[in-house]
Amino acid sequence: MSSTNDFSFLPLGAIIQEFQINGKNIVQNFPSADLYKQYNAPFFGETIGRIANRISGAKINNLNGKSYQLAANNGPNSLHGGNTGWGKREFEGPARVTRHGTDCILFKYTSPDGEEGYPGTVSVSVWYTPGKEQEDGIEKTILQIEYEAELVGDNDIEETVIGMTNHSYFNLTGDTMISGTEVTLVTNKYQVVDASGIPTGPIQEYPGVVPSKSFTLGQEEPDIDDCFIINTDPASVPIDTRDLPLQKLASFCHPETKLHLEVSSTEPAFQFYTGKYIDVPAVEGLPARGRRSGFCVEPSRYVNAVNVPEYQGMVVLKKRQKYGSKIMYKAWEA
Repeated sequence: MSSTNDFSFLPLGAIIQEFQINGKNIVQNFPSADLYKQYNAPFFGETIGRIANRISGAKINNLNGKSYQLAANNGPNSLHGGNTGWGKREFEGPARVTRHGTDCILFKYTSPDGEEGYPGTVSVSVWYTPGKEQEDGIEKTILQIEYEAELVGDNDIEETVIGMTNHSYFNLTGDTMISGTEVTLVTNKYQVVDASGIPTGPIQEYPGVVPSKSFTLGQEEPDIDDCFIINTDPASVPIDTRDLPLQKLASFCHPETKLHLEVSSTEPAFQFYTGKYIDVPAVEGLPARGRRSGFCVEPSRYVNAVNVPEYQGMVVLKKRQKYGSKIMYKAWEA
């Protein structure tokens, strides 16, 4: 485990284990790597790859001039990199390094050709950069994540597919459920999906969500697990988004705890999930975590982009290219 004053991380999945605001941990977690290995079906804090979200029919239809069969671990589809995605692999690290003149924590992983059915050997780096800022007299705690991936090796595989994110579940209530949390999303455009969570094509307005207008999470509703679109021009999304400005995707607060969270990213989309399927037993002093005990904001590329010709460019990584993206979490109590 690596820790700073406000954060702790694990080599397993380069997991974010703790995110503290004035001594309050706002992410769902487990106290040890062994417990993550036993109980982390919800992907608490994991680095997701090779591909975040779902791939239709657990199959890549056309890459390197062929198709690739993946693990069907979510109904008929492949989810979050397969049965043992990157969030369940051991990374090298943590290494304390300086990047862009700032101290940060580096985790690295090499994903071999054929892992979970994906082609090509991929070298992956994850940098976590903690920080603080003063804004309007309030100290805010920041965690920036930078992802990089590169297709390596001397085989004849010319392209693979990458789409990374972090899968932290946040809870600002200090309680067992997220009800009462106030949510503001910057967009209401989303990918319409079928019953298995695969987009059917259209990008429409999400019912009941108004951009930049807050709504409150209740005991049951709204029940959301959908991909919201920031950039509606898929052809303009590069494989490396790190040179794009960080854009705020969503903000959250709880009126009783006074805890706030903002999520920003360079990515064109984000999955917002209100935690319907969380089901974790009580372990080592932590209470059972059930449905709606945390929410996720997963900055990402479009869902199933690899199987949609006009979206493929945002996820297909070729030799001599680099995949990249950034996420920033900012949290405070006020």
